[in-house]
Amino acid sequence: MSLEVTLITGRTVSQGEAMERGKDLDDYTKAAAVCELDPADMEKIGINEGDTIKVSTGIGEVIVRAVKSRQYPHEGIVFIPMGPWVNSITDMPADSTGMPPFKGIPVKIEQAKGEKVLSSHDLIEKLYLRGNEKGEGVR
Repeated sequence: MSLEVTLITGRTVSQGEAMERGKDLDDYTKAAAVCELDPADMEKIGINEGDTIKVSTGIGEVIVRAVKSRQYPHEGIVFIPMGPWVNSITDMPADSTGMPPFKGIPVKIEQAKGEKVLSSHDLIEKLYLRGNEKGEGVR
């Protein structure tokens, strides 16, 4: 089962602290590879806190952990902290502003039982480096 929702992104204290300690550490993955959902939305698609979910947009998909939002009710809106996980699915045009929009992005959420949440290093390698000996960005 899947659910169409609206994604917003932004910085969080825990994501920022973990990023400063090191993007290659497990703390960073735990802080930024998450999707905060309204508990009612979690119930609609049969997921629990800590479950792996797939978040998809028109340009890609990413596996993250589901967490209950501390700021609900807000059915139909999900939040993913800034980082490579959300960046991998928000390749939006900057409309000459120099900064792409990170709010109001339509996404599809679905269960991803058995899928692994990749570390930032593994995610970046998967998206940009595998199969490219020169290390040039490819998707």
